[in-house]
Amino acid sequence: MDEELRSLTERLRAESQGSPACDRLVATEDTDELAGVLTEPGQPLWARELAAFRLGLAGDRRAFESLVLFLNHRDPQRCASAAYALARLGDPRTARAAAALATNELRVAYALHPVRLLTELRAPESVPALITTLERRLRPHDPYRRVALACVEGLGDLEDARARPVLNEALAHPALAEAAVRALARIPRPR
Repeated sequence: MDEELRSLTERLRAESQGSPACDRLVATEDTDELAGVLTEPGQPLWARELAAFRLGLAGDRRAFESLVLFLNHRDPQRCASAAYALARLGDPRTARAAAALATNELRVAYALHPVRLLTELRAPESVPALITTLERRLRPHDPYRRVALACVEGLGDLEDARARPVLNEALAHPALAEAAVRALARIPRPR
């Protein structure tokens, strides 16, 4: 069993209070049954999360909308699991959705996992979204330093020269300066 799936299963078994339905959803290989959980009314949150995660790992695009909702959830564990599944889903809409979540100022408190997902996807949307998100985090007294740090690290991983100006700005912020130095060192200089 995939380590992420094992961890998610343990968390959701506890959340379901040992429901036999949880074990059934863990064991089934029937993707139609899993997809049904996403559309049937009255399904508990843990069941929807488990079904979406399993479908995502299986590459079944019926999980996309549910996984995006979980990526924007207030519970960081749900966000992390959704990001993991979305990275493996292979849906071309994923990067655009992650970019929209990462750059949404009304939901910036939940932007950490969309930012990390954009870095992992290495999609055309990744660098512009990370730059935009980081620029907004460089305001004085911004409370979202973890999001800013994830942007700096992600831009370093993506090694795109378009990030150089915003990373240079990040050098002036003590909480980001060390990571910005490392990120800038990874970006090739123009010749």
